[in-house]
Amino acid sequence: MAGLIVHDWLAKTGGSERVVEAMIEAFPDAHLQVLWDDAPDVDRGTTIHDTWLARTPLRLHKGACLPITPTVWRHVRAPYSPEWLLVSSHAFAHHVRLPSLPDIPKLAYVHTPARYVWMPEIDCRGDSPLARLASRPLRTLDQRRAGELDAVAANSHYVAARIARFWERESEVIYPPVDVADIISTTPTAQNRLSDGERRVIDELGREPFVLGASRLIPYKEVGQALRVGRLLGLPVVIAGSGPEEARLRAEAESLGVHARFVIDPSTALLRALFAQAVLYVFMAIEDFGIMPVESMASGTPVLACAEGGASESVLACEGGAVVNERCDDLELISAAHAALSVDVSEVAQNAMMFDRSRFVREITAWVPQSVGTKIP
Repeated sequence: MAGLIVHDWLAKTGGSERVVEAMIEAFPDAHLQVLWDDAPDVDRGTTIHDTWLARTPLRLHKGACLPITPTVWRHVRAPYSPEWLLVSSHAFAHHVRLPSLPDIPKLAYVHTPARYVWMPEIDCRGDSPLARLASRPLRTLDQRRAGELDAVAANSHYVAARIARFWERESEVIYPPVDVADIISTTPTAQNRLSDGERRVIDELGREPFVLGASRLIPYKEVGQALRVGRLLGLPVVIAGSGPEEARLRAEAESLGVHARFVIDPSTALLRALFAQAVLYVFMAIEDFGIMPVESMASGTPVLACAEGGASESVLACEGGAVVNERCDDLELISAAHAALSVDVSEVAQNAMMFDRSRFVREITAWVPQSVGTKIP
């Protein structure tokens, strides 16, 4: 057995889960080790191993559970004798240690150093006096464990800068996988994949241009900025997603006088149809990378993104929109929105191919043996 892939925990879907699935595609003989699996019905394409935490109520309370996971990761029982560990980490998975194989090469693909420890100002789990106090020893431990890694890859230059700052480690940038080729091939027939109810949603939107804000409806995603852009442009807004911010966003739309349509918990097919039909996708979150802006560009729709964070890297590289400071005034925001709308989108989708899943598989397949210093069949 060539290697073992390690990941913090599995949700039904998400950017980090897509990375793990692409890692499994790259190394089909590797099994997957996680703390727990919250989506056991999803076929990941390999055997999955969990820890004792999976059989406790703690797994339902991630915030409370996180401080003990560094210790759990140090006592993982090896399911077999792998030759290397490839870790997908956004919390403490890179702390992993197999007591039976203490010297095994360990490589980490880092979505971000744990935000609630290192950047509590953008992660509410760490933004309390008690959490900030607890984060001090965790920072020291986290930096020491990062020093054990034989090689580090970051999912963006933005995250690579965090790794250098917090862990004092250099890293290679390997952008995460996005299903660009699939989006390009299916966009012309996107509506054919919709259910009758979903098709009615698209039909009700008609042919009128609209601004799209799509994300989880949580505070740091800044979905309300799409409403602000819609007001400035005099266009209706579609908000697609679900989360605790829904009621506040509905009230904000009403107070701004913006005609807003909320599409709650859209399927992948409906979301792709919305991307294809929107005239502008607004993504003002400070993200580690930001997969959805790439999906929008793959659909041929320009993006207005936050200048800080990983999303700006893909938007600028694809020449697929514009970026603006998160604290911009209305004049700066509308200027950036017009700049995004003026982009020639004829080549944007093809430009987005630089972020396609096949590129990730190719790069990670080369990076692991190069870092381990051995040939992997």
